[in-house]
Amino acid sequence: MSDKVTPRILQGFAEFLPKEQILFNSIYDKIRNIYEKYGFLPIDTPTIELSEVLLAKAGGETEKQIYRFNKGDNDLSLRFDLTVPLARYVAMHEPNLVFPFKRYHMSKVFRGERPQKGRFREFYQCDIDIIGAEELPLVYDAEIPAVICDVFKEINIGDFTIRINNRKILGGFFSSIGLSDKITDVLRIIDKLEKIGEDGVSKELAAIGADSETIAKILSFVSISGTTDDILAQLSALAESSVKDEMFAQGVSELSEVVGYMRGFNIPDKNFAIDLTIARGLDYYTGTVYETVLNDYKKLGSVCSGGRYENLTGYYTDKKMPGIGISIGLTRLFSQLLDAGIISADNSSLAKVLVVPMDKTVLPFALSTASTFRAEGIATDVYLCEKGMKQKMKYADRLGIPYAAIIGETEMQNGFISLKNMRQGGEQLTLSVQEAVNILK
Repeated sequence: MSDKVTPRILQGFAEFLPKEQILFNSIYDKIRNIYEKYGFLPIDTPTIELSEVLLAKAGGETEKQIYRFNKGDNDLSLRFDLTVPLARYVAMHEPNLVFPFKRYHMSKVFRGERPQKGRFREFYQCDIDIIGAEELPLVYDAEIPAVICDVFKEINIGDFTIRINNRKILGGFFSSIGLSDKITDVLRIIDKLEKIGEDGVSKELAAIGADSETIAKILSFVSISGTTDDILAQLSALAESSVKDEMFAQGVSELSEVVGYMRGFNIPDKNFAIDLTIARGLDYYTGTVYETVLNDYKKLGSVCSGGRYENLTGYYTDKKMPGIGISIGLTRLFSQLLDAGIISADNSSLAKVLVVPMDKTVLPFALSTASTFRAEGIATDVYLCEKGMKQKMKYADRLGIPYAAIIGETEMQNGFISLKNMRQGGEQLTLSVQEAVNILK
């Protein structure tokens, strides 16, 4: 009877082969570089937090998904997002931070969800947030989509649209038709319109007490369409005529102002659109909200979302700290892009060249050559196993390393290498190390 354990991982956890991880890291680095280009500062927080602190605001489905455990006398939880740790971080370190505080955080979070395609229990989130002290000007609501725009241009996975709305517009409209006590419920239902359709939304609205006339008004309102300027004009007309609600008028004004700033950031009109169905189900959003979709792959759903909230740190301090932010669920996005064939992992190695010593006698010169390459910024691997030339070339070929620097007794005595191009018919040149550097760079 075998005493071996079958190697396996838990459902809902992801791990990739090296070539996939190389591609994942490349996308991760592109996102990080764009965040830093806009002046966002890096932070990291503990994976494990005290449950009392982490779950100060949690409830309902969120609390059910928490990985929670006891160690000694401590009640502990794994972080389920990066927003709550940010709130704790800002409240703790507020005297040492400069506001507006612009931070990025790209790390793993954990949720005990039911595993399914595109859903993970452990996954990377790539967040940015801008936190104000007492106030945060609306122009920051336009800087966030400018960042989103640059990120998705840099990742280069096709045309995209940043769908934008303002929660005050929806809340004000729902209040104007007699649903002021059910705004949160209506927002959550409207946010599901794309998934469950008008019939599904109608049924759920009816279940919370909305009559058929009210439901018709809601569906008609969120269906307002046209160009960005057309929609703003229609909303402004409603604010001046039939929708007499202060919150609604404020939301329309804010949305119009944000659109103006977005154009100031040179965001092309083709990359954003006002969409009155965008509500973002989380109840802490209070103003501008965003969802980003890939135009040719809308079935993937939102690939980047977020919005403005007025009191991030309310459970930890009395100081008012409004903020705005977005999140990219990178593990989910990456897996979906791979499965859909939108991206492909082609590089099995990061090395530009494989140094191949023919035998032990030339090893010192081979190692010195590799050190010279690396000092010049050239990623270099060295084949150190005592195998035949066929196996050595097979190693380079399977990893997709573009060049092999072959070193034998003759090369060492003359201070040269034989540089073989693994991708262009095996062309081989005898060169000095410096000549090889010039080609490899």
